[in-house]
Amino acid sequence: MNSDGPLILGLGGTVRASSSTEKALAIALKAVEAGGGRTRLLGGEFLAGLPLFNPGPGGPNADQKVLIEAVREADGIIVATPGYHGSLSGVMKNTLDTLELLRDDARPYFTGRAVGVVVTAEGWQAAGTTLTAVRSIIHAMRGWPTPFGAALNATSGSFEADGSCKDPKDGWQLTTVGEQVLEFAKMKAGR
Repeated sequence: MNSDGPLILGLGGTVRASSSTEKALAIALKAVEAGGGRTRLLGGEFLAGLPLFNPGPGGPNADQKVLIEAVREADGIIVATPGYHGSLSGVMKNTLDTLELLRDDARPYFTGRAVGVVVTAEGWQAAGTTLTAVRSIIHAMRGWPTPFGAALNATSGSFEADGSCKDPKDGWQLTTVGEQVLEFAKMKAGR
């Protein structure tokens, strides 16, 4: 791994240990590392521990500060969420809502960064609608969704024991998302 390559932040997973969403995100991040990028993961367990975002007084807590600093430092981001009832999970929505704390930054929200999307869902309908919803949120947060977003139908146990994809097409999707986020980050940095 290149120690001075672009930093790509992975946000996602579920509260369930070894979730398919977090496994999918790990594959996308491995593609970033294979391309010379650095990675950081804030997974489902961490994200689920964030308090419900409240824009009122009181300031961010320690975990919210970790999230905010990680986004500030990132050259690109990969958001991974399960598709629940046709949209993103509550944990991911709360994570994205918490980024409202970046509104007054010199580079607010996702400004100037490519954001890749990974969705796992039990069925194609939820995968498609969730992908569309997350890409719309990224636009609203001034990010640039990568041209390709990965949508996996995770109904039949999509992963091998070692965390790799059973279906090569799923592996290709996840790798493509990681590669596109890294490619944009390198272009932005003039590398």
